[in-house]
Amino acid sequence: MFENFDFSDFWHDSQYALDEYVGESPTDEYIESIEKELGYKLPESYKYLIKQHNGGIPNNTAFRMDIPTTWSKDHISIEGIYGVDRKRDNSVCGETGTEFWIDEWEYPAIGIAICDTPSAGHEMVFLDYRECGKDGEPKVVYIEQENDMRIVPIADTFEEFIRGLISEDEFDYE
Repeated sequence: MFENFDFSDFWHDSQYALDEYVGESPTDEYIESIEKELGYKLPESYKYLIKQHNGGIPNNTAFRMDIPTTWSKDHISIEGIYGVDRKRDNSVCGETGTEFWIDEWEYPAIGIAICDTPSAGHEMVFLDYRECGKDGEPKVVYIEQENDMRIVPIADTFEEFIRGLISEDEFDYE
């Protein structure tokens, strides 16, 4: 898992990130309680990541896309990655976690919200369990609220998504 991937410069630990996203290091029992609350088994790669750093803002926040989205013709952007600390609003079970996005913003109940975006809720990144079931390996998708909740595939696995994050500087905004 994450073989030959260097996490030493992955996270941008600003004060905002530490206050809003980064939670306490979770135990296996805590993760199991989150899975039970959500009704989904979390991907092993996600569990690995949150045991190292429980949520946060990565240095690289863009993911190259072949399909144009409401954000851009060639990529999406994320604000942060949700961890599992219930005390953090920006967490899968936090105040603005999965339940909030599904109940309040009417995002489709296809899985777990794992990343918010700079659009303040008009696009979200979810783990999508529709094909694999609640115990399988979910795909990662981008959901566009402003485009009739269009679901756009991003990556086949969470690890592939993390490995694919690149710098926003690689894109031309003109």
